[in-house]
Amino acid sequence: MRLLNILVIAALIIAASVVYKIKFDSTLQAERVDKLRGELRHERNAIASLRAEWAKLDTPSRVQELTERFLTNLQPAKATQFGNFNDLPPRPPALPKPAKDAVGAMIERSGPLTTGSLPARKRR
Repeated sequence: MRLLNILVIAALIIAASVVYKIKFDSTLQAERVDKLRGELRHERNAIASLRAEWAKLDTPSRVQELTERFLTNLQPAKATQFGNFNDLPPRPPALPKPAKDAVGAMIERSGPLTTGSLPARKRR
């Protein structure tokens, strides 16, 4: 009977520690969720602020004001400002090709390449 009481007490202690661990883990997860919700709220506020700033910068009246301020000295392009291909200088001569490619020379020195396990077929 005494052994049974000790086993029941031990089982109760183990069950209490498991319940405590589950409660502790759930509290940590709840704190993590709250932290992520705060970060999400912060990011949404930042996105809303950037969208409002973009809408302000993108208004047609502001763009019109900037064009009038900075682009008034521009003049339309004239046809004489463009050239044609005949006005270009002649193409420089092509560079001479090296006598042999270093990698190609190594391949030629190695002999015929055989790959795979099948023997080479003889040509008829």
